[in-house]
Amino acid sequence: MGFITSYTLQELREKFEGLGLEAYRANQVMNWIYKRLESNFQNMTDLPKKYREILSEKFKVHTLEQVEKVIASDSIKYIFRTWDGHLIETVLIFERDHLTLCLSSQIGCAVGCKFCATAIDGLVRNLSPSEMLDQYLLVQKDVDQRIRNVVFMGMGEPLANFENLKKALYIMISPWGLDLSKRRVSISTSGLIAQIKKMAQDPLLREVNLAVSLNAPNQYIRESLMPISKTNPLEDLIKTLVEFPYPTDRRIMLEYVLIKDVNDREKDAHFLAKLIAPYRRKFKINLIPYNPDPSLPFERPPLERVYAFQNILRSYNLSVFVRISKGIEVFGACGQLRSKRLAIMLK
Repeated sequence: MGFITSYTLQELREKFEGLGLEAYRANQVMNWIYKRLESNFQNMTDLPKKYREILSEKFKVHTLEQVEKVIASDSIKYIFRTWDGHLIETVLIFERDHLTLCLSSQIGCAVGCKFCATAIDGLVRNLSPSEMLDQYLLVQKDVDQRIRNVVFMGMGEPLANFENLKKALYIMISPWGLDLSKRRVSISTSGLIAQIKKMAQDPLLREVNLAVSLNAPNQYIRESLMPISKTNPLEDLIKTLVEFPYPTDRRIMLEYVLIKDVNDREKDAHFLAKLIAPYRRKFKINLIPYNPDPSLPFERPPLERVYAFQNILRSYNLSVFVRISKGIEVFGACGQLRSKRLAIMLK
């Protein structure tokens, strides 16, 4: 049995024709799923009853099963079980005037950032396009307000799951799919240089928002926090980002997690500023105070230190913001998502 959400419209039209159904029926089904959030083929009343029976026999809509929902004042964390029994997290964030959905792209993560709880469990597998889309569909079905902002900042390294990510994004922004604006979809990466270059050459992927986890002012500190920097050196990463073909009115987001006594000192701010200042029109910087995790040894710096760091960067005329993560109380903030902790919690 296949999942409808694993197909593009053209693929589904061809599949329907192979089953003896008119191709245009695929357009009707897509409308039911992505616009009306319908998952029961029997309720798709503009399809002949015989067709509904065929679809019920051949396809499913949802590949994930919701097993838990943890509600906080600023967010909701959804816990889903995959078809093969693994757990993933999706976090709905309440912004001032909109909703943002933080999606996972992998079960676990192989990147190994020292300050990230997701890395503790390693990589289990990539999520399929249907599993990425299903996170959106199931959460959207649970809330009244339209979710217009999507960020791939949950479990996993999105660019390490490049082809599945690309297909999921295509369905997300297509008029027959979720019909999201490309400017409201963001990909957050640890800085895989080869994949960023591949992204730059792709007509779709180079038009969505790009966020890169920098987290250090120099190669030495970055390598100690993010081992992936050994094969993706900071200098080469910055060069790759400077060459990324963004329109002049858009900027790449550099994410910098501030960790007490590791990368939050005044001299770190000056080193970072000097690294970025020659390309200030290309970047904006998000300072993220570290989100504590009981399984990791790092601490969050005091807020006065965070704002002092910001002021130093601003003195170099850099565009810099402080982002206090939401979802901390439900372990749903950046760097806190971890599947094994979920499994223990749900026993």
